[in-house]
Amino acid sequence: MSTPLLIGTQDGVRHLDSDAVDLPGHRITALAAPWVITDGRRLWRLAQDSPPVEVAQFDGRPPATCLLSLDSAVLVGTAEGHLVRVEQGNATTIEGFDRVEGRNAWHTPWGAPADVRSMAAGGETIYVNVHVGGILSSPDNGLTWTPAGLDIDTDVHEVLAVDHLVLAALGHGGLARSRDRGRSWTITGNGLHSSYCRAVAASDETVLISASTGPRTQRAALYRGSVAGDTLERCHKGLPEWFSSNIDTRCLVLEGTNAAFGTDDGSVFVSKDTAGSWTQAAAGLPPITGLQFAPA
Repeated sequence: MSTPLLIGTQDGVRHLDSDAVDLPGHRITALAAPWVITDGRRLWRLAQDSPPVEVAQFDGRPPATCLLSLDSAVLVGTAEGHLVRVEQGNATTIEGFDRVEGRNAWHTPWGAPADVRSMAAGGETIYVNVHVGGILSSPDNGLTWTPAGLDIDTDVHEVLAVDHLVLAALGHGGLARSRDRGRSWTITGNGLHSSYCRAVAASDETVLISASTGPRTQRAALYRGSVAGDTLERCHKGLPEWFSSNIDTRCLVLEGTNAAFGTDDGSVFVSKDTAGSWTQAAAGLPPITGLQFAPA
């Protein structure tokens, strides 16, 4: 694969094209190079020719769960449904997110507080997925927040933005699309063997989504389709018939014609033809927690 792939695992950041390991001994919670969160408690900056540098700590706050790189700052989502902005090493809770409409209705099926699960930026808008609490959007770099058009009880597992197109992998229903910054949505599960979805990735023309029979599945698979179409088709060539666990949030990426995904048994599969065919590029790694094509 011509574009270097960074692999977040339960034991450091691996590199597909080398034996190098950054931050060994640490569980990679989130990866958005050059930023990495380890063990839910530390934010690091990766550097190509020097060791990672610790930028911020989150002791005394709920554990960090995900991150989003902004122009001059890093947005960090946490357990219990909070956002933290890190700028020049200073971590500040975003109070506007704590006051967002509908927050009291966020919930989880098992009774714990809802967490921030994923984040994305498209155009001038930031999108945050709360699990379970739908999707929230901010048009002003995180100062103010409003619920997007999905029902607050919608079980969203990952949100993604490609310019003004917003996509979401749903725990029931399949793939959600919005072309008006989240004000209205269409949902399709056409072509899926089951509509429980955990991960979504997209380019300008193609969308990839993982689907399975549920959170403790024995039958998970990967699908692709047109960002403008309603039907998804199974990815077969070079892949097992089924995966015995979900292809999870943040573990599926697509950039141009290059695609990749990782599994919790430490396997990485890559494609150079927009998911038309696949090759197993790694096996026996620690469980994969996130992937990213390395920025130039």
